[in-house]
Amino acid sequence: MQKWSQRSSRKTKAKKSHDFQRPLERQDDILDHVITAAKCTMEGCQFPMTKKFHWSKSRVKIMLLTFFDIRGIVHYEFVPTAQTVNQVYYLEVLEGLREKVRRKRPEIFANNSWILHQDNAPAHTAMSLREFLTTKQITVLEHPAYSPDLAPNDVFLFPKIKKILKGRHFDDIDYIGSNTTAALKAIPQNQFQNCFERWTRRLHRCIDSQGKNFEGDHGGIQQ
Repeated sequence: MQKWSQRSSRKTKAKKSHDFQRPLERQDDILDHVITAAKCTMEGCQFPMTKKFHWSKSRVKIMLLTFFDIRGIVHYEFVPTAQTVNQVYYLEVLEGLREKVRRKRPEIFANNSWILHQDNAPAHTAMSLREFLTTKQITVLEHPAYSPDLAPNDVFLFPKIKKILKGRHFDDIDYIGSNTTAALKAIPQNQFQNCFERWTRRLHRCIDSQGKNFEGDHGGIQQ
């Protein structure tokens, strides 16, 4: 029964990945228009507390929301402490994102050709958000459900940031924020380009393998 369930889940994932990939194949330069959204909790790394190198994890943490495309970071925000990313807050974030697209990507803002790639979290699919996206004529590309191994943020951006910050001691939120911002800015443009190209190839592999999970393999999109 479990094996049948796993096979069924993989086939469903493969189908959703195929449906997701179709829009990416309809236009040669469509990847130039996709802006992908993600969130991640940044927290203090482990650090030695005594001369005997006993390790203790910092309790300081902050949530990071990012939006990036094939050319780099378009917009990012640190969520205030105790703030929930609900539909009201996320709507404000999208308004900020739209302004950043206008300023940083004027060519795709002018003809309204940019595409927002995000998952189907409740805050992303609420009626108020749908109305906002419809009113502003923002095209949405929903990520296949239960597929973190296919998400550019999970297998590229956040591992990249955490690798840069690995082993460092964060004793306050401002320090986490400033170091995370520096890490974001340190990622060169060509790595974002490689990320999106490998993302497309990974979708092909998922479809060809009938939904096999690629998390942790050597064919990922990390750099």
